[in-house]
Amino acid sequence: MPFDTLLQPVYQFLKCPTPQIWLNEAKKPERLPALLQDHLICELKAAQTAMYLLRRYACDKDSSLTLLNWLKPFEDFAYRFDGDIQGLKQAEKLNKSIIGRSDFAHSDRIIDRMVLLIREELHHFCQVLEIMQARGIPYENISASRYARTLIQNCKTHEPQILIDKLICGAYIEARSCERFARLAEFVDPELASFYTSLLRSEARHFTDYLELAQVISKSDITERVRFFGNLEAELISSPDPDFKFHSGAPETAV
Repeated sequence: MPFDTLLQPVYQFLKCPTPQIWLNEAKKPERLPALLQDHLICELKAAQTAMYLLRRYACDKDSSLTLLNWLKPFEDFAYRFDGDIQGLKQAEKLNKSIIGRSDFAHSDRIIDRMVLLIREELHHFCQVLEIMQARGIPYENISASRYARTLIQNCKTHEPQILIDKLICGAYIEARSCERFARLAEFVDPELASFYTSLLRSEARHFTDYLELAQVISKSDITERVRFFGNLEAELISSPDPDFKFHSGAPETAV
């Protein structure tokens, strides 16, 4: 495929491919609503994760409020069913500058990477919602999968290691998303295939952004922590999973 060069670092980073049993289940038309609904929420969660890093470590108080207001319409829609696609499209762009904290050496670097990431994830949120609406798939607030929760639960609890670990987790989540978009594009209808393919470039960059930030911030080599989370991520992806979501493991049951 034309994205082989782009995807090669993703495949090298991940410790295992998506199991064929997951792909077999994902091919079923009746699984599409669950995939799109979960994909929608994953885009919001990706934006929320990046925003947490900005507010916790990188930006000043006024900028923190600006970021909260930026995300609010999307959270209102996702959690309170308040708003519509037109309002969300108008809220996609950040209209104010984000000011970094003077007491954190890497604030400007994190702001540059994470603001772009949030902007892209919110745009993708709107794109997924439009696809769902065009296909008559209702939005439902579905439960979270074990995937991201388990990764975060294994982060260290002291600074700066918790930040480094969360950045490494972010790299794995983005890399797995990229790999699954590429695999899904092989068998979904042409409209969805084109959409998933369009996401590959940004998702591949997101994974490297997270990984580079983790190494820049860490005072020591992060290879061991990357290996630890890589093995954990592979176990979550390849082991039996009672749920079926965008990032779930091998499905235990079929529809």
